[in-house]
Amino acid sequence: MKFKALTAIAALLVAPMAMAGGADDDTLVVNEEIEIITKTAAPAHLSDALDEVISGWHFRKDPTQAMQADDFDNPGMLFVEQGLESWETAEGSEGKSCADCHGAAEEMAGIKPTYPKWNDAAEEVRTLQMQVNDCRENRMGAEPWKYDSGKAINMEALLSSVSRGMPMNVAIDGPAEAMWEQGKDLYYTRTGQLELSCANCHEENYGNYIRADHLSQGQINGFPTYRLKNAKLNGVHSRFKGCVRDTRAETYKPGSEEFIALELYVSSRANGLSVEGPSVRN
Repeated sequence: MKFKALTAIAALLVAPMAMAGGADDDTLVVNEEIEIITKTAAPAHLSDALDEVISGWHFRKDPTQAMQADDFDNPGMLFVEQGLESWETAEGSEGKSCADCHGAAEEMAGIKPTYPKWNDAAEEVRTLQMQVNDCRENRMGAEPWKYDSGKAINMEALLSSVSRGMPMNVAIDGPAEAMWEQGKDLYYTRTGQLELSCANCHEENYGNYIRADHLSQGQINGFPTYRLKNAKLNGVHSRFKGCVRDTRAETYKPGSEEFIALELYVSSRANGLSVEGPSVRN
């Protein structure tokens, strides 16, 4: 079994090197007005690993890139519209909608780039979906949404869309540092029968081909992401789950402490890149 695992690793990591590609030099401007930072200097905490952080958009083919550049062509915007409907719909025992407290969704611009973040009152790191559920339960008297469920992802896509073009700025110091370190450990720990870590693909082999597709740096500033592969909007925890599963390891659940920590760490790797969600990927 050990020999087979090592053989699989060699096939995965050596073969793609024979078909090396890389990030293109195109620029992304959404709707001809929202300038997206898709390449920038790596944040200080990545200085020993990367010089530059690059959006996954650069590793996609031209037709896919073009879909993200125009909201009329971006299928993810259909889910943003559904999120807006939820934003304006009163629910729960309090008979309130999100809009009743927060106003128009555009008023939430600048929120997405800071998540996940430490919440002093709850004494925990919260993702944006967790914060939305807290509002639903404690402000609206409504049922929380299942993590990465359709309505939860639609709402996150809405909140992401109003922050497009704003740079990611996830704090990793103070009380959030311990969970950030936990996420970093997960990122660099080899798992599964294939004995692969996130870093093996997205740090050591980005730009190379795997299964006829480019490996990106695994930046998550574009989530939620519409994937052509499954024709729906995808949450980052669901993507984490799929990646861990692909190493042939027992994976964690969306919303788990492990994936919250991993989201905090990976989000911080994108600091300086623009929020893109909903993005379009393969």
